[in-house]
Amino acid sequence: MSDAAALPGQPRGVVASGPATTRAVNVLAPNPSAMTLDGTNTWLLSEPGSDLAVVVDPGPLDEGHLSGVVATAERLGKRVALTLLTHGHPDHAEGAGRFAELTGTPVRALDPALRLGDEGLGAGQVVTVGGLELRVVATPGHTSDSLSFHLPADGAVLTGDTVLGRGTTMVAHPDGRLGEYLDSLRRLRSLTVDDGVRTVLPGHGPVLEDAQGALEFYLAHRAARLAQVAAAVEAGCRTSAEVVARVYADVDRSLWPAAELSVRAQLEYLRERGGS
Repeated sequence: MSDAAALPGQPRGVVASGPATTRAVNVLAPNPSAMTLDGTNTWLLSEPGSDLAVVVDPGPLDEGHLSGVVATAERLGKRVALTLLTHGHPDHAEGAGRFAELTGTPVRALDPALRLGDEGLGAGQVVTVGGLELRVVATPGHTSDSLSFHLPADGAVLTGDTVLGRGTTMVAHPDGRLGEYLDSLRRLRSLTVDDGVRTVLPGHGPVLEDAQGALEFYLAHRAARLAQVAAAVEAGCRTSAEVVARVYADVDRSLWPAAELSVRAQLEYLRERGGS
């Protein structure tokens, strides 16, 4: 078993439902897979002493999970007052409509198609519920509508799929754009330098205790992978499939179709910068 303190971002052991910080409780969805890791982390956030809560990413359309999120809030003496989405992928957002029915809450997201109610979300906005403060951070790249939520009182940031608790995330062409993703990683890293963010509350995988280390690892990984793709092109690879076979040879072949989408995003990035 690996020493968590030696791993990028210092992951906090086993992923499970329960308290993660003073204001954040995880309710783990039962949808584990190669792409979702242990399952989707649905975050229940509330200020100590308040009877109101915010839910971030209700997760898949799974009645047991959605009811479990409501039950968790009730056990804690909370009423869910607002639902937020980090992005529109089904493992994060498919259950939002049903969750809104269960709780009577509006759903706020960057993408208007995902909203239920009059209000959306945008970079720089501050969301307050029952004394809880969340700052909206634009983090496009994994998807064009990806957002993160800075929880300053806990020195934490909820990253959706932009930063995972284990491994690295995918930037899948055409909606995913590598240039935007790198800018988003740098933006999140600046929170660790300038705003006291220490903890990552990811959309999948364990909580990360070393946010700055995680962001630096992600940036270094992306630079190394991009250099490998550029080298593959220099060596004569002409299609994304050829690049995958060369660069991702050590990756499970069942994941190659997903890797090909990532390679397309990297090739587009190189073309935009005159690198291929």
